[in-house]
Amino acid sequence: VQLQASGGGLVQAGGSLRLSCAASGSVFSITVMGWYRRTPGRERELVAAITSGGTTNYADSVKGRFTISRDNAKNTVYLQMNSLKSEDTAVYYCNAFKWATSGDGMDYWGKGTQVTVSS
Repeated sequence: VQLQASGGGLVQAGGSLRLSCAASGSVFSITVMGWYRRTPGRERELVAAITSGGTTNYADSVKGRFTISRDNAKNTVYLQMNSLKSEDTAVYYCNAFKWATSGDGMDYWGKGTQVTVSS
């Protein structure tokens, strides 16, 4: 599975950005897609995730501001980020999880996209 993310950039505090991540390759059986982020000196953290059935999960810090959505036909996940804060500045990584035929769970990661929020 290959993940191609786009949509990062520089925005002022209070502004919005939309991240997109398209999966290609062996996309069959991808169950969960999501976004993680990492800032220097901190562990990578889950931002938001969505199952193939549409169940979502958000970090407390982004609830009410970020919305994750998914187009299963396009194997694409989106992250709409509104009311951005300086603390949202990070490298954002797209993630896909699927079950292999062996029964093992497998994680796939896209290259990070930088989001910078200026105050």
